[in-house]
Amino acid sequence: MMNLRHALGLEDSGVVSLVGAGGKTSLMFRLAKELSRAGETVLTTTTTKIMMPTPEQSLHVILATSPETVLSRARELLLKTPHVSAASPRLSGIPGKIIGFSPQHIDRLWASGLFRWILVEADGSAQKPLKAPAEHEPVLPLSSGFVIGVAGLGVLGKPLDENRVFRHERFAEISGLSVGDPITEASIAAAACHETGIFKDSPAHVRRILFLNGAGYPDGQAAGRAVAGILSAAYDRMSIERVVVGKPKETPPVIDIFDIPISIPAFKINRISQRFAAQEETIIVNEDPNDIPGETGGGCMAGDLHIWCMP
Repeated sequence: MMNLRHALGLEDSGVVSLVGAGGKTSLMFRLAKELSRAGETVLTTTTTKIMMPTPEQSLHVILATSPETVLSRARELLLKTPHVSAASPRLSGIPGKIIGFSPQHIDRLWASGLFRWILVEADGSAQKPLKAPAEHEPVLPLSSGFVIGVAGLGVLGKPLDENRVFRHERFAEISGLSVGDPITEASIAAAACHETGIFKDSPAHVRRILFLNGAGYPDGQAAGRAVAGILSAAYDRMSIERVVVGKPKETPPVIDIFDIPISIPAFKINRISQRFAAQEETIIVNEDPNDIPGETGGGCMAGDLHIWCMP
């Protein structure tokens, strides 16, 4: 049975920022439970607003204004438990909701080395299954190593309106739909790979994973395959490397995984083209890292790819 940690490619440590809509909080706390049960230290927090965690989600919640206070209290708690949550004591203005920290605050918490994982809810969605970000969203720490974009499949086939999509008019603009049109797999893929869509403002170094929440949808596997296929064919896919379909509140939490084929970023293509233009060579991409040509084979490297340069 595949767990969330391995499905999302979280093998070592890092800051994981969750954006989008349709189950970010459920996914964050389910993932925290998996990681902490493996004995790894985990901090769950937010750069926006979340509901106060329930005891089932997190037994220990630190409310503090400074990173130093959070770290001091966390050091004591981590002697008893591997998982703690933290937020600001400031009032959110919404009953039951707590305010998180600035991205810089998260960066300082990560730099302390106290936590193996920091999971950050970095986007708001007004509890809608889909969203399009505003200018100020998402609120991503620079220390993020992973950005997980979340979208709910339960609205597929239903009209695009304000009841189902947060900032529905903006979503219509970036997805190619009109307000009132049925929401499709293609529209979710378009919102994921648009430069102002789900992964907007993600730092260049992060790994991007799209998580499709299949709760409330009968055939998440087929929907995931369709979204992954569209992303694979997209010229600019925001470097999304994997589509995971799952249900964070159920067991098992993972339904299926679809890897997106590797592509060469435009700047690498330009660099390679300039290097070999004079020789009029054809560039063939070899995605097998174990099949490496020798010096006489004309092989060259471009990032994580092996580029075959055949005369």
